[in-house]
Amino acid sequence: MSEQSWPHFSHTELECHCGCGSQEMDPEFMERLEDLRGAYDKPMPVTSAYRCPNHNASVSKTGPSGPHTTGMAVDIQVAGEDAHKLMTLALYHGFTGVGVRQRGPHQARFLHLDTLEADTNRPRPTIWSY
Repeated sequence: MSEQSWPHFSHTELECHCGCGSQEMDPEFMERLEDLRGAYDKPMPVTSAYRCPNHNASVSKTGPSGPHTTGMAVDIQVAGEDAHKLMTLALYHGFTGVGVRQRGPHQARFLHLDTLEADTNRPRPTIWSY
């Protein structure tokens, strides 16, 4: 699937923020994210998407192999009632991990969405808070 198939998300917002320019989003994940965006029918600003292993290790407790390094995770800036609506739709659309940060300034509030599979360390589906 090409970038043109993701009309609601730009290459820039999906690439690693460390400056390496890597952007390895999983095509099936992006199809699901586009479907979610269609159902939500509002902008979904991505604050973090793909992270290279080095960048993820520097910004996350998940180290060099966290969810964002798989290309199957994004953080969406959203707050309040919109966050509840987006979380409900994300679960309906098959997202298996939802992290919720809804405290602090509105521009810092977000939902983490991913489609990782269950393993012995990570039961799925799951919801957690930051």
